[in-house]
Amino acid sequence: MAEAYIVEAVRTPVGRRGGGLSGVHPADLGAHVLNELVSRSGIDPSAVEDVVFGCLDTVGPQAGDIARTCWLAAGLPEEVPGVTVDRQCGSSQQAVHFAAQAVLSGTSDLVVAGGVQNMSQIPIAFASRGAADSLGLTEGPYVGSRGWRARYGTQDVSQFRGAEMIASDWDISREDMEAFAFESHQRAIRAIDEGRFEREITPFEGVTTDEGPRRDTSLEKMASLKTLEEGGKLTAAVASQISDAAAAMLIASEAAVKAHGLRPRARVHHISVRGEDPIRMLSAPIPATAYALKKTGMSIDDMDLVEINEAFASVVLAWLKETRADHAKVNVNGGAIALGHPLGATGVRLMTTLLHELERTGGRYGLQTMCEGGGQANVTIIERL
Repeated sequence: MAEAYIVEAVRTPVGRRGGGLSGVHPADLGAHVLNELVSRSGIDPSAVEDVVFGCLDTVGPQAGDIARTCWLAAGLPEEVPGVTVDRQCGSSQQAVHFAAQAVLSGTSDLVVAGGVQNMSQIPIAFASRGAADSLGLTEGPYVGSRGWRARYGTQDVSQFRGAEMIASDWDISREDMEAFAFESHQRAIRAIDEGRFEREITPFEGVTTDEGPRRDTSLEKMASLKTLEEGGKLTAAVASQISDAAAAMLIASEAAVKAHGLRPRARVHHISVRGEDPIRMLSAPIPATAYALKKTGMSIDDMDLVEINEAFASVVLAWLKETRADHAKVNVNGGAIALGHPLGATGVRLMTTLLHELERTGGRYGLQTMCEGGGQANVTIIERL
């Protein structure tokens, strides 16, 4: 049976909006992790058959197939191509899936998967009518379609509405979300202080560690914030942070491992993606996780660690309620509420952290999932070797 192995994984620190990485061109941000990946793995870069990168809002400095641009900006061989993937927040997790599928099918032996996003330079393009107006566009991505209107009407489609709907549908209080968010910061700060991220991070532009975690935050400060909408439960404190980062990993076949003398660190045990209600948008990790576990014959208790993206606290709390997963195994080093969510890079950032934490703790299986625009969710299960 063919296998897809993770040989190496590395990421930049996650910079906060306006922080130490905000002025870096996205191509240079991605180039940095690519050069570090080549250096750490020791591969001949000309042996790489494709570079698959996730990125959203591919305009301005992120336009023009940023995967290809990052590789060339790194000074790496021109004969190696690149392709950019957009599955919204799951883009670089999908990049891993595409890389693994290429290897599992036997069509490729060495593929780089990664992602890059500079949100300080290119703010997230929200799906709302207001975002389209602010950009001078006549239509947003959804309601301008006759087919969409016939199916879903003209109701607002946004991540904020979706997160509020989840909080309501699963009876999650503001206090529940703030307690979860506070714990995310505490876990991230502990991980930084204990040096848990040092092996996975390659410092860049003088930034050596993740800039997002707030040591001075408290439940009292969170409680003082205004909600994002009148009568809602969400505040900025329970949402992921706008961030800048890049991450990359090397996926190899068994033949490539032998031919290049590589050491596989994990195998890709399962990959899948499912969809759900695009209006509620962010709840798809629940059915996607159920689907992955059924397909593999595994249970959530078989997972030693879980990384689920903290787009909003309500997303993870609803997932915890439905899966009955042990919170002590989930986002053990904090999540996007504390560490940030650099959109196109987050999938591989999470997987890089998951791999290193499995190695640190001696765990065997790790599951990763995340909510995505359009009501989708990828699930990846990796097995540490």
